[in-house]
Amino acid sequence: MQATARLNRRLALGGLISVTTLWLAGCASTGGAVPGQLSGARAPGGAPRPAPRPSSATDLRAYKRDAAGHVYQLNGSRIYGGMLPPLLYAIGTLRVDLDANGAVTGMHWLRAPTHAPEVIEEIERAVLAAAPFPAAPRIGGKLSWTDTWLWDKSGRFQLDTLSEGQLQG
Repeated sequence: MQATARLNRRLALGGLISVTTLWLAGCASTGGAVPGQLSGARAPGGAPRPAPRPSSATDLRAYKRDAAGHVYQLNGSRIYGGMLPPLLYAIGTLRVDLDANGAVTGMHWLRAPTHAPEVIEEIERAVLAAAPFPAAPRIGGKLSWTDTWLWDKSGRFQLDTLSEGQLQG
């Protein structure tokens, strides 16, 4: 009886290890430019962009507005002007990890629009293309910026931080 119980425990432990290994493998990057990406998006080639003016933010809430404004400045033609329609094509919440100089060191989806992989790729590409982000010397060191991307079927978007709202449907 004890031998059977030991064998069952070993099998259960082996199964748990296998499941954990598979789960961790699924969390790994799929060949993107930084850890946590779900797509293989990379920043466009060419000369690196100069660093933007440092942020004067003293807390993460203020920095979030600066980071969103930076994305808007670089994507003017892709920003949805006015109130968004009642039904959006995709909504995704992404945390972007930045080093002290504003370089992207990681991306972590809190809510990925998996039904629209092309949107995931476009968002990741937009983040990488926007780097470096404004450094935040008053906050100090590395930081993470989280925002929700509100994506219209036209391919234009707003970030929740700077959104003009949504029409009621």
